[in-house]
Amino acid sequence: MTAKRIESRFHKAIRQYQLIEDGDYILVGLSGGKDSLLLTELLAKRSRIYSPHFRVCAVHVRMENVSYESDTKYLEEFCSRLNVELHVLTTSFEEKPEKSKPHCFLCSWNRRKQMFRLAQELGCNKIALGHHQDDIIHTALMNIVFEGSFSSMPIKLKLDKMPITIIRPLALIQEADIREYAEGQHYEKQKKQCPYEHDTHRQQIRNLFNTIEQVNPEARYSIWHAMEIEGKLGI
Repeated sequence: MTAKRIESRFHKAIRQYQLIEDGDYILVGLSGGKDSLLLTELLAKRSRIYSPHFRVCAVHVRMENVSYESDTKYLEEFCSRLNVELHVLTTSFEEKPEKSKPHCFLCSWNRRKQMFRLAQELGCNKIALGHHQDDIIHTALMNIVFEGSFSSMPIKLKLDKMPITIIRPLALIQEADIREYAEGQHYEKQKKQCPYEHDTHRQQIRNLFNTIEQVNPEARYSIWHAMEIEGKLGI
């Protein structure tokens, strides 16, 4: 049941937000977490369908100066079973105290730079990221609470400075469903979790949203509807 619901919402997102077109070459950001593993699997299976015709490859970026890691051999075997080419890159970032950028920002930005570079080298016109519905809602709440603005991660974003479009095909899928599916499929967990993973505002917002859903189990749909009618999903 969970697998069917996930596939249904995945295909719905692709149709509703026009995420994939004929001739696309999509680079998947494969961190090694459950979300990116699911995204790689779904896109690989979808690429075997005749229309739209598109290709998929994946990239895993290792960060030298942040102590978290995935089992690269497992990722290689995972992608091989799906007939998806995997590129493994290693990078790092320089900490500059005077600029006081948080580790999460620096890590994310430098990994994205590697992805953008590789996408252009390979001729990919789209990069797929594994953010699900909960991630998008949490980001909207974070921006309201900490930035005073109503915005979130766009489901589809065409970049201005390079011929690449960012897509988030898991946008309609709930994290709880992904977790259940990942356990059923025996996805291998990351060997080491990011040491900063639970030290950010995002974890606080995650806890807040859990409380909101206890008050109103339909809250996610209300928030999602508000973002859609206000045009905050980049579509």
